Amino acid sequence: MRRSEVIAEESILCLQKALTHLREIWELIGIPEDQRLQRTQVVHKHIKDLLDMMIAEEESLKERLIKSIGNCQKELAVLCSELHVEPFQEEGEPTILQLEKDLRTQVELMRKQKKERKRELKLLTEQDQELCEVLCMPHYDIDIDSVPSLEELNQFRKHLATLRETKASRREEFVNIKTQIILCMEELNHTPDISFKRDVVCEDEGAFCLSLENIAALQKLLQQLEVRKSQNEAVCEGLRAQIRELWDRLQIPEEEREAVAMIMTGSKAKVKKALQLEVDRLEELKMQNMKKVIEAIRVELAKYWDQCFYSQEQRQAFAAYYDEDYTESLLQAHDAEVVRLRNYYEVHKELFEGVQKWEESWRLFLEFERKASDPTRFTNRGGNLLKEEKQRARLQKTLPKLREELKAQIDMWEQKHSAAFVVNGQKFMEYVTEQWETHRLEKERAKQERQLKNKKQTETEMLYGSMPRTPSKRRGMTPTTPGKVRKLNTTTMSNATANSSIRPAFGGTVYRSPVSRLPPSGSKPILTSTCSGKKNPRAVRHGADKENLELNGSLLSARTFKGLQI
Repeated sequence: MRRSEVIAEESILCLQKALTHLREIWELIGIPEDQRLQRTQVVHKHIKDLLDMMIAEEESLKERLIKSIGNCQKELAVLCSELHVEPFQEEGEPTILQLEKDLRTQVELMRKQKKERKRELKLLTEQDQELCEVLCMPHYDIDIDSVPSLEELNQFRKHLATLRETKASRREEFVNIKTQIILCMEELNHTPDISFKRDVVCEDEGAFCLSLENIAALQKLLQQLEVRKSQNEAVCEGLRAQIRELWDRLQIPEEEREAVAMIMTGSKAKVKKALQLEVDRLEELKMQNMKKVIEAIRVELAKYWDQCFYSQEQRQAFAAYYDEDYTESLLQAHDAEVVRLRNYYEVHKELFEGVQKWEESWRLFLEFERKASDPTRFTNRGGNLLKEEKQRARLQKTLPKLREELKAQIDMWEQKHSAAFVVNGQKFMEYVTEQWETHRLEKERAKQERQLKNKKQTETEMLYGSMPRTPSKRRGMTPTTPGKVRKLNTTTMSNATANSSIRPAFGGTVYRSPVSRLPPSGSKPILTSTCSGKKNPRAVRHGADKENLELNGSLLSARTFKGLQI
């Protein structure tokens, strides 16, 4: 049994006890029955009114609770809709009082969430407005009157994070561009002439609008200033080149050059002005030293003629080179010709360097050819012969390849310019062909001279006899020991004197009589014979070595000459 039920039963007993007590009092007093009835009715009415009032109050409480429940449910539905959450569902079957309490608690919680979301939305909106004003971008599209969902707030935060990154990157780009613009303006001694430039240079960085249009305008301004700076640098560099050229032509001493070394770097306005003043001074000095300057230009012209492989006719075509009347017009003509040749060489520098490489390779090839025909090269001191042969083989592979590369480049150049590329007044391939033909004729002439010389020598030997030849000492051969001289088979010719000789009737070779010679050791002389049919093997071997000649790439043995003698 509930405690409230127990108390209710006790209240009934208490009421009964009180009524019994009242009746006893009325009995003692002697209250008549009608008055007792009346007094009992009053008690009944008081009790009934009290209970009715209490019941009415409780009923009113119940109604308020039910009404509160209804209101809370309505508000919860609205809040759930605004906050984009699921509707509230009470678990189980709670009493009216518990349901009202739960609903009221949930309403208070959701009101707090709504308030927090509205506050965060306001804060995010203020940040968005600030960033958009700096970046000159439209505001984030969101309904500030409604309650944002958690997803909407999250997207808004991400958007603001992107804006902050954009602002930081644009700020960094703006600062870099601004720094470069200020440096360029200082370099050019330029003062901002429009409001935008003044805003960039003078205004606070935080107040500058970082819009894409402004960034693009900054980049355009920087490009314009850099173009002007590049033009200024080109002008200054041109003035420096002109100064150096005039220094060389006028042979300005080094001490005087060092005096203006400070203006030989940089491109500021004051540097440009100083360079121009120096050029003007040197130009005036040049006019005062006309002959000296023209002669210096002619040296430079000759250098470019050589580099461009000009023929004698091409060089003579510039008649001013040979003019001795040193006037200003002559100087201008030389200046113009030097500029033309310099530009011509720079445009075709790759071709001329290729031709120069061909010329150097060709000279090296001719040098190897000359050494190949030199019989002394077989001494092979220090392995030079092997090195030369390797270099010659490498060069023989390189020359055709270089020739084909140059031919391809020149063909492309001629197709592009519709003109012939000439070297020393000839087309390059004709020039190369002439080089090979000249080399072939030279080899043929040398071959004929050797053949004629050998023929004359052979005829002389057949007519007057061969001259004795001293064997040459060779490296690596063991010297003959004096005490161990090999004895040769000799035959003494009778009735022979030192100057006697035997001449065949048909005009054969004359064999001279032997000559006695002392050996190195001082021993007995050794007699040699030229008519006995036996020959000294050492002399034969030495003669064969000396008479082997290189003729047109092949060796002609001495046996051929001996056959002619026989």
